[in-house]
Amino acid sequence: MSDVTDAPAVPPMPENPPATGRRWPHPLVTGVAGLVVGAGAVGLVWSLSSGGSSAPKTFTLNGAMTLTGDNVPSGETSEDCTGYSGYDDIAKGASVTVYDSAGKVVATGSIGTGKPKSAACVFPLSVAGVPEGSKFYQVEISHRGKITVSSAEAKAGKFAASLG
Repeated sequence: MSDVTDAPAVPPMPENPPATGRRWPHPLVTGVAGLVVGAGAVGLVWSLSSGGSSAPKTFTLNGAMTLTGDNVPSGETSEDCTGYSGYDDIAKGASVTVYDSAGKVVATGSIGTGKPKSAACVFPLSVAGVPEGSKFYQVEISHRGKITVSSAEAKAGKFAASLG
């Protein structure tokens, strides 16, 4: 029979065994991460509820286009008028294109019904949705070339053009 005392001794168990599995991050890191996520959520809700206030402000460019010379009816009448004899593109519905100072198209519209006035035909125009912020604007009616107007004049409804 063998002696049991010859067996190797079992090492003693440590008082604090090493942790197994996943360790949680430091509480400070957890707090900062929670703060960042919470602020992002509040910002998103605020942005959605304010209707996306980062959209540029816009205005309506108002003014008139006057057609003169032999291309309009003569005298005062109560009838609507349009251009003719080479100016037949100047009529109700003719396109109005607004460009910003960089030359980019920023809004479009059309001219209204022409009314005779002192041997001329005056067409009102109104183009909504012109974004603010350009130093000046250029306005083109039909294909007749661009007319430059200052930002202040455009916002004040002082656009005026003549042809003929």
